[in-house]
Amino acid sequence: MWTLLLALVTFAMSRFRPDIDQAHVVLTYLLVVLGGSLAGGRRFGFLLAIISFGLINYFFQEPFDTVAVHKPLELVELFAFLATSMTATQLLSYAQAEAAEAERRADEVTRLSHLGSETLNAGTAEQALAAIARVIRDELRVDSSAIDRVMGDSEVEIAHAGAWPVRESARSLTLPLTAHGEAVGLLRLHHPTDIQLDASQLRFLEALTYYAALGIERMRLEGEAAHAEGLREANRLKDILLATVSHDLRTPLTTIKALAQDAALRGDENAVVIEEQADRLSGLVNDLLDLSRIKGGTFRTTPELNSAEDVIGAVARQFAGAARGRKLVTTVDLTQPALFGMFDFVHTLRILGNLVENALRYAPGDSTVDLTVTREGDTLRFSVSDRGPGVPASEVHQIFEPFYRPPTAANDGGAGLGLSIAQRLAHSQGGAVQYAPRLGGGSVFSLVLPAYDPD
Repeated sequence: MWTLLLALVTFAMSRFRPDIDQAHVVLTYLLVVLGGSLAGGRRFGFLLAIISFGLINYFFQEPFDTVAVHKPLELVELFAFLATSMTATQLLSYAQAEAAEAERRADEVTRLSHLGSETLNAGTAEQALAAIARVIRDELRVDSSAIDRVMGDSEVEIAHAGAWPVRESARSLTLPLTAHGEAVGLLRLHHPTDIQLDASQLRFLEALTYYAALGIERMRLEGEAAHAEGLREANRLKDILLATVSHDLRTPLTTIKALAQDAALRGDENAVVIEEQADRLSGLVNDLLDLSRIKGGTFRTTPELNSAEDVIGAVARQFAGAARGRKLVTTVDLTQPALFGMFDFVHTLRILGNLVENALRYAPGDSTVDLTVTREGDTLRFSVSDRGPGVPASEVHQIFEPFYRPPTAANDGGAGLGLSIAQRLAHSQGGAVQYAPRLGGGSVFSLVLPAYDPD
């Protein structure tokens, strides 16, 4: 068609050859060359440029109807036309290629956006991965695709699309799926013939494998979240059970203690033991109830201005006759200004009592337990030091957990609630309980509370 148009243009312009301007001839042929290039490509455009070069020379350069050129300037004009038309054809071809590439990229972006939308709209990670497997199969035109999740040393199939099971004669292509630098799964493609992918498909596949890896990671996170939720629910039910049982035990314990006291008055030798055990069990019940209230946020503390010396003295009086053969040494520097802090006196006394009781329990016989208080910046530090076995480094992170007891703990009826309650009571006052090994052996437990300057 373009060759015929070139012939028609030549015939039409040759009728007005004496009157037509040379520039009009060149521009007309140039438009035909560009149109032919746009329709037929670069090679066809080059062919039309060469033919136009010859037609201009033969029909529109004097002398007419001959290929001879008498003026050197006219030869320059002819070659200028040829160079211009070929350059324009080359540029037009390059622009066409760029436009086609841009269209392909736009199509890839559209398809990926559809995939992202489909993935995000999926109810679960399994549904999202199934959608990705279908898109991979359809876009790459393979017989089937499958996504495996890496679990330890094995792979577990979690999604597939297409013909299943895979025929033994099928060709396979396996690609790793990575998320955050770690292998999380595999993508397997199956087809009756060899799987060959062009550059566009490879780019698309790279994006798809990224989506698949994120889907597997989402599945892992959903599993961990479900497990964590299960643990939280189990912990909540455990707290409810403990609170209920502890509350229900208070009345029978009170009755048992009253009966034991009556039996003691009648001279029953076992009554004292019964009363002691009832007191121990009552203490455990109270600890369980307090822990339940602290976790539930119903346990209140009232920080007020108090003297550190007063609380140290109260602890010393509490253990004056119950040091179990050990010696409790309290240290307050009376030469320095009195130390004050904002804390709840009763609950602070309970915290220090727990720490001192633990120290006396684990300290060797005839050893010393030290209770000191110092000012450190904006805080008061009450420290309880013992010379016992200390806490193994591997278990330090567990010591403030409820019901934790060290393997070396004596079977003295303790439930492992003291440090947990102490830590929570300290937090409720804006403080904390800290542990550090003591130089020379033993433990140092410190209660850190906000200090106060009366002045």
